[in-house]
Amino acid sequence: MAESAARAGYAVTSLDAFGDLDQHPGVRALSLPRDFGVPFSVGAVVTAAETIETDVIAFLSPFENHPAAVERLARGRVVWGNDASVLRRAREPRALASTGSAPDRWLVKPRASGGGHGVGWWNPGDAVPAGSHVQPFVDGAPGSIVFVAARGKVVPLSLTRQLVGESAFGASGFRYCGNILTTGPLTASAVRVARDAAREFDLVGVNCIDFIAQGDVAVPIEINPRWSASMELVERAHGVSVFGAHAGACTTGDLPSFDLASAGETAEVFGKAIVFARHDVTCADTHAWLTDPTVRDVPHPGEDIPAGRPVCTVFATGADTNACHANLVTRASRVYETLESWASVPA
Repeated sequence: MAESAARAGYAVTSLDAFGDLDQHPGVRALSLPRDFGVPFSVGAVVTAAETIETDVIAFLSPFENHPAAVERLARGRVVWGNDASVLRRAREPRALASTGSAPDRWLVKPRASGGGHGVGWWNPGDAVPAGSHVQPFVDGAPGSIVFVAARGKVVPLSLTRQLVGESAFGASGFRYCGNILTTGPLTASAVRVARDAAREFDLVGVNCIDFIAQGDVAVPIEINPRWSASMELVERAHGVSVFGAHAGACTTGDLPSFDLASAGETAEVFGKAIVFARHDVTCADTHAWLTDPTVRDVPHPGEDIPAGRPVCTVFATGADTNACHANLVTRASRVYETLESWASVPA
């Protein structure tokens, strides 16, 4: 998001857990642990943000789960994105509750969920942990639709196949680990879901809805009323300024003239995967990754990355979805080879 905003001509300060080495040179990239000496948390971001002079605030995950924090960020500033009242309604677990036959399996999810963290199986009769809720398990292929909304209307920007819990990227369970852009008959159903949600919740700016694909039907499971991780693929594949679209929708209600159907007629399929550390690792010199267009979110040399935490993001293309996925796996394996070589070097 920070890079997209910088390319759109804005002066940007970013606050996150990493302050990656490859952030856009026009971005003042601040890391909570490195620059403020505190672990990343919503509260720490808000406190740090209050020390920074700015006109506009735009937020990412996990702020959709913390509307009170968004209200604090908005004091004396303009928020480009969904306000706290919209977040409270859109993130209510029952907002997308499906009806129909009784499910065979259930999931337990934290109410402040994101990226599949803390999601697991639940059996009827089991206790539900505090701060969690139970959701029917919907069988099918996970996906998402990215769109920009204003005044009850939407422009879809992409449809994706989600990568979840794949060991090739160091993930397991329901952990989100990437996306591959896709098109097809499912698009019409997914766009209807987005339009219904935009009208129901008064969504504005860029948003994402996770769904499960059952044939040509998109069964919605979660609204992410903010910038999502798959949006950088839209810029890579189609050259769309996603932050520009976000700003236009939030300031004037204007939507971009983008046609997903014709944009999907590209020669290549674009995908990304997050590579998670399989064991604790200390980064050696990562500067070589700065010149590699297939690697982003580059950690700093000497950075300690615990097992299970993200190392970097890799990108690939392919003639179709399967080829793109295979190329992502290959690129991730090369990252793991590099990590193993760092581990074998004596300190």
